[in-house]
Formats: sequence, C-alpha cells, structure tokens
Amino acid sequence: MNMNPLQLIQLIKGGQNPQQLLMSIMQNNNNPILQNAMGMAQQGNVSGLEMLARNIAQQKGIDFDKAFSEFQSYLK
Repeated sequence: MNMNPLQLIQLIKGGQNPQQLLMSIMQNNNNPILQNAMGMAQQGNVSGLEMLARNIAQQKGIDFDKAFSEFQSYLK
C-alpha cells in the first residue's frame, strides 16, 4: 500500500481509525525505519519519534518545524 501523507490524512479525517490504518500498512511493509517508528509509537516514545522525524527531515532538506506546522493545519 503506497500512499502519500495527504491521502493518509484524508483517510483519518474520513473516520478511519489511524492505528488500524497504520497497522495494515505495517503488515505489508518491511521497512526497518517504519518498523522502528511503529515500535516507538506503541511504547509511547514521543521524543524518539520526534527525533526520528527531525533526522529524516534534515536528511531530506526539510524544515521540520515548518512541515509539522503545515501537517497540523491539515488536521484542523
């Protein structure tokens, strides 16, 4: 299942359970970074998730704070 973040947000806004949606994505994905992120989420490791997201954003040349602010605006 390949989808961009906007599609994921639309599914969540449409009433899909985010946890079930992400678990179904995980079952079909062997990406170790995604598996690590899911493990941190299940453990409630918010700071670890934020650090992972910041590192990925930095590698991609993305301003994390700006991107996160835009993400939050989509959820409103």
